[in-house]
Amino acid sequence: MHILEHLFLVGEFPERARLLSGLTLEQVKLCPEGASHSIYEELWHVVGYQQSILERTDPNGEFYPRAPPEHEHEWHDLVGVFLDGARAAAALGQKPERLALELEPGLTMADELNSVAVHNAYHLGKIVALRQRIGAWPPEAASGGS
Repeated sequence: MHILEHLFLVGEFPERARLLSGLTLEQVKLCPEGASHSIYEELWHVVGYQQSILERTDPNGEFYPRAPPEHEHEWHDLVGVFLDGARAAAALGQKPERLALELEPGLTMADELNSVAVHNAYHLGKIVALRQRIGAWPPEAASGGS
């Protein structure tokens, strides 16, 4: 297993698909007292940053969504985009020439992916804490994207 697969998909804490599984629309929209964001908002933020690095685009300027999801498929779609991006980041571990690509002077794709992995870990930790606060931890589902 390459370090990027470990960092993006399976290592250090629960497998990402499991960590995000078994949640209802109501649960992902909850923002418990004292919390700054809901589970949906945290993952939306992670996806935006992860995709901006993978696609080499500027973030859209929005750090968090303007409105909560109205339909459960919006949550499932977001989880899918996150997991697809995490798999794409992990797959770059099999392409050393791509990792070594200098994106700007002194900054390689490997550097950027390490930054994304740290950012993801921080927000995924917040998602676990939110799940604990709302009584939705540990996930009941053994696997799956949502």
